[in-house]
Amino acid sequence: MKNQLDELMHKYGADGLLIMGPAMQNPSMVYFTGIVHVTNAILIKKYKQEPILIHPSMERDEAAHTGLRLKSFNEYPISDLLKTAHNDRVLALALRLRKVLQDAQMESGQMILYGQVDLGVHYEILKTLQELMPKLKLRGMVIDQILMQAMMTKDNDEIKQIKKMADITVETVRRTRDFLQTRKHRNETLLDDKGKPLTIGQVKSLINLTLAELGAENPEGTIFAIGRDAGVPHSSGNDKDVIRFGVPIVFDIYPCQAGGGYYYDFTRTWCMGYAPEYIKELHAQVLSVYTEIVLELKPNMPFKAIQDRTCDLFEKMGHSTIRKDPKTEQGYVHSVGHGVGLRVHEMPFSGSDSTPEDALFPGTVFTIEPGLYYPEKGAGVRLEDTYWMNPKGRAVKLAAFPMDLVLPMRS
Repeated sequence: MKNQLDELMHKYGADGLLIMGPAMQNPSMVYFTGIVHVTNAILIKKYKQEPILIHPSMERDEAAHTGLRLKSFNEYPISDLLKTAHNDRVLALALRLRKVLQDAQMESGQMILYGQVDLGVHYEILKTLQELMPKLKLRGMVIDQILMQAMMTKDNDEIKQIKKMADITVETVRRTRDFLQTRKHRNETLLDDKGKPLTIGQVKSLINLTLAELGAENPEGTIFAIGRDAGVPHSSGNDKDVIRFGVPIVFDIYPCQAGGGYYYDFTRTWCMGYAPEYIKELHAQVLSVYTEIVLELKPNMPFKAIQDRTCDLFEKMGHSTIRKDPKTEQGYVHSVGHGVGLRVHEMPFSGSDSTPEDALFPGTVFTIEPGLYYPEKGAGVRLEDTYWMNPKGRAVKLAAFPMDLVLPMRS
């Protein structure tokens, strides 16, 4: 949580945090500002001090909604800086950033860099800034041990926002399910309103429209993959594929609040009309593993322990796992879950490179998503829900929805 920031900054030797970019679709910035229409900003968080947001003057009203201490870019006129820099724009922007840091009394020590900005432009600006301010060491973190770790545990307001996204997500899934079940069909192929075969692309368009109507968006796309594509975990599906009876569909949806706020993550596997015995067996196995590991969730346990347990269960069923063969492309090929928040994937992680900090602490929000994949057999099954480890140490599913494999046709 945010109240951990100063402790984490001290622990990892950070005198300040510098975040750049918009206050939309920019997790590090949004963590401090919320979603507001500020298109380009600088945020400075100095150790044991409240953050300062430097914003465009035209967006001053939106910036005020953040509740942060504010300064306008008008206090640092770029025209004056360009004269000083002899029209060298990179130098002018570096001089502006230096003045911003000087005003924040951040002229020495270690400054950790965050944000969503154009890499090429800001590489030049920050390189020049480092030359202008040799006593200030600019650093990035390949493994973010400060902001990401603080963001891992959520407060009550964050949980409310994620729960709202959970409700939007399952309503979108419900409408998608109802749409599919009420389609006319011919030769075991679903039809659109014009009597032509219904495609994956058409279903995705419906999903996008529904999310927009409900006040959400999916900037990272949606997985709606059928047949062989369902057997490749992150295949988003071929828009031209048609939807046929008895062929597994992996529907993985991970939308966020409009503007780039909190995410939710959810997966079901469906067969329209009926399911072949082989798919039924895979689905039953995935569901049994899901059920078993959910019962074993405990507060503060290392997330990797759940991954190891998942591998144990699938290996006993005779499937290859990523633990047994890190290069495997069939069987159980990924980690069992990840944290969810302002990023769809964030701490805690459950993979082989997870750390002791990747644990199910009270306040964490995380997915449980076992799956089995056999692309050459045209088969893939994944089941996923998002959980919250509440302050009492109980893992709470944030939204309920049936896990039925077969969707009977109603038309």
